Amino acid sequence: MNIQVAVLCDAATEDNGKLNLLGAFDTIYAPQLPAVHPQCAVALRVTFMSGDEGAHQLKLNFVNADGRAIMPPIEIPVGVALPDEVHFLTRNFIVNIQQLKFAEAGLYSVDVRLDEKSQGNIPLSIKLVERPVA
Repeated sequence: MNIQVAVLCDAATEDNGKLNLLGAFDTIYAPQLPAVHPQCAVALRVTFMSGDEGAHQLKLNFVNADGRAIMPPIEIPVGVALPDEVHFLTRNFIVNIQQLKFAEAGLYSVDVRLDEKSQGNIPLSIKLVERPVA
């Protein structure tokens, strides 16, 4: 398995195997805490090789800097079967998330795992924006 793209974005779509991204980001500027991000998407573009064939479990887990989950993990069953004449297979995964809540400012990440083995993570920073006193 090779992750070509792993990103947080405002929205993502797929069209005939093409992954379309809108508004990729790594920082959320919050006017208050707890912060609620109304809508976002985790978009992955993953290439599987012949050694990856079979049934797998892809898991996305939003965690804080201490590694504690801030929401239940997202689990996606993945079946990989390559036709005889194909050397690799690429798939797009899009997970839409609404009302994502952050209790405090700081560092977070989306951990990406396949069959409980870490494949990488997507870093995210939550920053409190101080409003000027009038």
